[in-house]
Amino acid sequence: MKVLMLIVDGMADRSVGGRTPLDSARTPNLDFLARKGINGIMDTIAPGIRPGSDTAHLSILGYDPFRYYTGRGPIEACGAGIEVRPGDIAFRVNFGTVEGTGSVFDKVVVDRRAGRIQDKQVLVDAVNREVKIEGVEFVLGNASGHRAALVFRGENLSDRITDSDPKKIGEKVKRVKALDSEAEFTARVVNEFIEKSHEVLDSHPFNEERAKKGLLKANVLLLRGVGKAVHVPSFEERYGMRMAVIAGTTLIKGIGRLLKADVIENERFTGSKDTDLELKVKTAISSLETHDFVLLHIKAPDEFGHDGDFERKREFIEKIDSAIKPLTELDFSEVCLALLADHTTPVTVKDHTADPVPVTIVCEGVRSDDVERYSEFQAYKGGLCRIRGQDLMNIILDLIGKSKKYGA
Repeated sequence: MKVLMLIVDGMADRSVGGRTPLDSARTPNLDFLARKGINGIMDTIAPGIRPGSDTAHLSILGYDPFRYYTGRGPIEACGAGIEVRPGDIAFRVNFGTVEGTGSVFDKVVVDRRAGRIQDKQVLVDAVNREVKIEGVEFVLGNASGHRAALVFRGENLSDRITDSDPKKIGEKVKRVKALDSEAEFTARVVNEFIEKSHEVLDSHPFNEERAKKGLLKANVLLLRGVGKAVHVPSFEERYGMRMAVIAGTTLIKGIGRLLKADVIENERFTGSKDTDLELKVKTAISSLETHDFVLLHIKAPDEFGHDGDFERKREFIEKIDSAIKPLTELDFSEVCLALLADHTTPVTVKDHTADPVPVTIVCEGVRSDDVERYSEFQAYKGGLCRIRGQDLMNIILDLIGKSKKYGA
């Protein structure tokens, strides 16, 4: 039996006037799956713990985030296509814009996204080619939009350092500081990299041409989310199943590559509201022919939650419902379908919260319950009751006959 896991990022919400975007949406296909399956609510990490999308996905896939998560940097680097090895340190990176005189650390950030620059590969290549740092190797990798990822490799590297990104415009680039004596070497080389990369970027012909057109220069690399890479068992090593990941966001693709899954890419998988939902669903179904486990990730509801936009979140959930109609036609004697959110992103909070998310499992032999609709207000009545994220894979493995007996 194959497994298809559909994760709708940030789909769950809190009540606004007695309704949520999900509960108020017209979702005949989600409701069909809820009626056919077993339902419950899930704390993706643990009760009261606010999950990030990265830690939530690790937990949902059965990897203890308190053991395997050291920071977002290594995952973003994997998503950007960089080979990350145990002992490397990695960062999330923004191409930004600074103005002023003197050192880069004397200059003020006027835009943390360099005008939301897109076509920056030439700048990535220039930094990799022209910047040299004695004692370490580094790789800068391109990512979507204004984003990139950075990996340092060498002896005596530590992730016990601060960010350089001030996270606000109008403030100076922060000098990276060591949080303990063992990190002083790392802080020094990272600051040297920030300074030298700024020199390369600021005078690059590509940026000079942008300035002539009245566009912001992408002349600084803002670093945050540092983490030290550790050994993570592959998904196939852990479960004996070949995994495919269908996602548009660098983060989720990074988790897939971290677990040595096959990441199926397509320029129409954008990780935003303009993603091709129908193609994603079609690709997920066809991937079941070549893979044992398929993770299908849809991002946009989380974006609308962060924007505080109830109506657009509801409308997009309805678009998802329409697109997943083919999933209701699967042969559930051959495919086990899990439907869930990775966390709650309330429109009233505009950030992730620890509220549990609804989860449904549809599979032959599952004990269907009396839940009629896929909704935060209905799921808690279901037969799964309340589980943690790390319980989900155990339940699925048992349903598909792959669990191992504990005891005689």
